[in-house]
This record gives sequence, C-alpha cells and structure tokens, in this order.
Amino acid sequence: MSSTANGKNGTWRNWGGNVSARPAREVAPASVDELAAAVRRAAEDGLRVKAVGSGHSFTSIAATDGVLIRPQLLTGIRSIDRDAMTVTVEAGTPLKRLNVALAREGLSLTNMGDIMEQTVSGATSTGTHGTGRDSGSIAAQIKGLELVTADGSVLTCSEKENPEVFAAARIGLGALGVVTAITFAVEPVFLLTAREEPMPFDRVLADFEELWTENEHFEFYWFPHTGNTNTKRNNRSAGPEKPVPQLQSWFEDEFLSNGVFQVANWVGRAVPATIPAIAQISSKALSARTYTDTPYKVFTSPRRVRFVEMEYAVPRAAVVETLRELRTMVDRSGLRVSFPVEVRTAPADDITLSTASGRDSAYIAVHMFQGTPYQRYFTAAERIFTAHEGRPHWGKVHTRDAEYFSRVYPRFAEFTALRDRLDPDRLFQNDYLRRVLGA
Repeated sequence: MSSTANGKNGTWRNWGGNVSARPAREVAPASVDELAAAVRRAAEDGLRVKAVGSGHSFTSIAATDGVLIRPQLLTGIRSIDRDAMTVTVEAGTPLKRLNVALAREGLSLTNMGDIMEQTVSGATSTGTHGTGRDSGSIAAQIKGLELVTADGSVLTCSEKENPEVFAAARIGLGALGVVTAITFAVEPVFLLTAREEPMPFDRVLADFEELWTENEHFEFYWFPHTGNTNTKRNNRSAGPEKPVPQLQSWFEDEFLSNGVFQVANWVGRAVPATIPAIAQISSKALSARTYTDTPYKVFTSPRRVRFVEMEYAVPRAAVVETLRELRTMVDRSGLRVSFPVEVRTAPADDITLSTASGRDSAYIAVHMFQGTPYQRYFTAAERIFTAHEGRPHWGKVHTRDAEYFSRVYPRFAEFTALRDRLDPDRLFQNDYLRRVLGA
C-alpha cells in the first residue's frame, strides 16, 4: 500500500495513482542529525525539500523536483512517560506499528482515523481524523513536536516551549519544516463496542443531532442512488472482549468490502449504467453486527479498493442541509457514483489550520473508483461544500487557493507569518503550497 519506492526512472507516485514526481535525489536519513545535514545540503545546492510518508495524500502536497526525504529509518517509539501519559515516536513510524506497539504496552490513542497505513507525521501534517463527539483529530492529541527547520536547526515545541510554533506545526502541511518526532497523549488501553447497522438516509438526517449526542463516535456511509446508509456507533465498553469471528471478519471486511466491492467497481467503471443497481445491492450487502475490541481494531479497517477522494469540513450545524443538497445534486446530475459518501464529526480545536479550528465540524467525503473520471462529480460537490464555508482536507482533492483559505480560516495570516519567519527562502515550497498558502 505504500507509494512506489523508485518507480520508472526515479519517479515517485502516491497511493491513489493521481500524483507523480521526479525528485533530483532521494535521502533516507537514519537520524535527526543526518536529516538536518540533508536539509542544509539541499539549501546549499539550491534544491527544495519535501518529506514524504506513505503517499496517502491525493493532493501533490509531498511532490517535489528537489530532495525527497523518506523517513522509513526514523521509526519506533523513543520514550514512554507513564506519569505524563505521553509517548514520543519517530516521525516515520506507520500508525499501524504505533497502534500495535502501544497496545503491547497497555496504551492507546484516544481516537484515530479509519486507515492506519500512513506515517504519524504524514497523517498529522495533513489533518487526518476519525470521528468523535468529544475527541478530535490525531493532531489534536499531540503534546509536543520536534522539527528540523530551514536553517538545519532542530526546534522543539509544545504548549510551553515555542507555543506559537506548536499552535501551527501540529498540522503544518510540511510548510514549516520536517517533523522528526511527535509526542502524543495516550491513555490506558480500553475497549470499544461497535454497533454497525443499516438505516434509511432520511432517518439519519432527521435524527442526526440525537445520534451525534448519544454516541462517542458516530459515522455513516450513504450510498448515492439509494435511500440507504450504513451507520457505525463506537462507544467505550466495560467488556468482555468480543471480536468479530475470523471467518465473518474475512467475509465482511475482505470479501464484501474489498473483493466483491472491487469487482462491482470494475463493472461500474466499464458500464456506468449498472451503477444504481449495483449501489442498491452494495448498500444492502452488509448486515447489522456488534463487536467489542481494542480501539485500533474497531476504528480502522483495511482499504484495498483504490479510489480518489475529496473531503470537506463544514460547520456541524450545516451538515444535514449540505447532505440534502448533495443528494439533490446527484439525483439531478445524471452522474453515476459507485462509492459511498462518508460522514464523520470532530469537536472544535485550537490548531491554526486544522479543518476543525475554532468550530465544531462535520466531514463529508466523496470518493470515485480509481481510473473513473471524477472531475464533474467533485466540482459539483465542491460548489456545495464551499457555499457552506467548507474547509477541504489538506491531503485530499480540492481546487481552493490562499485567497479562499484566508476567508475560511480566521488565523490564516498567523500561519503564513510564522512560515515567513521559519522558512523565509521557501526551502519547503512546492506547487501545492504555493497555491494554498500563497507565494
């Protein structure tokens, strides 16, 4: 699932297959000192620098024609502080390895996204999140950061040390420096009970506030061309542990959600007219189930069917109206959409460019099967999202620019001023940052 290490002639590609780059050179530093030296050398050679994780962003946020830094040697847990209940981890550590290592130590993150292939620094730098009534994105759980800045110096920040950098760098887009280590808040491992069940779309919209209020983690998937959704409610449980039986888990998570779904998407891509019928079947394929397990086994699931995705955060109060408009648009457009729309929430946080910065948010994600034209659908969806002052996920497809962001992020100028201070020569610049942050 990782990005192509060295594709043809040193070409780097992302997971979604929609972004590629040809860096002048690649570096895999084995220590923070080596990384700092690589940054200084790039500056001397007049080359820009980008660190790349597992390539899970659909935007060109990690693309560079300069020096591509691969953090795969900067992995593992540096230290665990059981008094402060924090863990400090190297930036290149994949989330799945962090989750397993924490569980072995009897610890867990409070909340996480639904994919765990990404590196901790890639996931946090782009604002990766799950769903939560009271708990926010992965970045919102950061207690401290270490980053190498443009002059090759190593800067540590937290609420007490360099607080203005801490406010911004937790979701830094790779614009402020290369993150080398992250300190996360953790808690004793707990159990979650997941309740997954189909529910009519109209009922979910009518009861959205109630479903959100009554559950620690509520999310649902709506299948376009149908009135059907699959809802998922995760709440803490006293136990006992009751995982999904292995055969059932394989059948539902691998066979139906990945295998059959893959074939259905191939058919839909070849013959778009079949998509509404397939959607009806897909939306009814998964039956209700309840299981209790360790958090990372409940929050995350395998994603083997490749897709391209756009996701926007809208104010939570606007989510039902936004979804109604999205359904009307799909019904009238003649579009054929084979992938479900995913809806999640997050509480307001205090991170400068977090999609939930200063406002309770709901996330609406639209997907298209890899290789299917997505522009028309995404453009129409984006028009609806931006009318509600939506903020796009930094790692997913969108067409917004700095002018737009300065309107929807009250603290946008605070971030760009910090960037001017930390990276005046734009060592970490690329086309994507030029567009979203301005020159």
